[in-house]
Amino acid sequence: MKIYTRTGDQGETGLLSGSRVAKDDARVEAYGTIDELNALLGLVRAESLPKEIDHLLEQRQHELFEVGTELAAPDPVDWGLRTIGPKHVRALEDAIDRHNDKLEQLDGFILPTGTRAAAALHLARAVCRRAERRLVTLTRQNEEQISLHLQAYLNRLGDLLFVLTRTANARAGLVEVRWRKDEQ
Repeated sequence: MKIYTRTGDQGETGLLSGSRVAKDDARVEAYGTIDELNALLGLVRAESLPKEIDHLLEQRQHELFEVGTELAAPDPVDWGLRTIGPKHVRALEDAIDRHNDKLEQLDGFILPTGTRAAAALHLARAVCRRAERRLVTLTRQNEEQISLHLQAYLNRLGDLLFVLTRTANARAGLVEVRWRKDEQ
């Protein structure tokens, strides 16, 4: 099977339903940003990580495929693709609490820096927040079609990625760089 189809050469792409939309359609922007986030998590996992964090990120990568698949279907309920739900959000919250409880209390903003893994996690967090914004746009345009669980999931995933940046730096013995407001 050839990897190229030539069907997208005119700026359109196919959805799971077989319908075609512009490549800059809000739905394509949303699941494309999910794909970008998933690729970034792969980059993070290429770094030296504790097994627990690597496994946690691998689970999220599988779930992000579920999110992307649901978004690629204009009628996910009819296709049986609504798989991300409250249990996934709770799992993220449990992971956030488990890691955050081991960290020093945060009393201000921190700069996105530290180890290579932490810096990559910060980038993944920023892309996750963009994916969340793209999902909000898509939801506004297609309220009846988009599960609100996806918004909660991406919101918590962004929180988890932030906590994991702090965890990576703490385990490396790095002190977080607090943001200093320029006082001129």
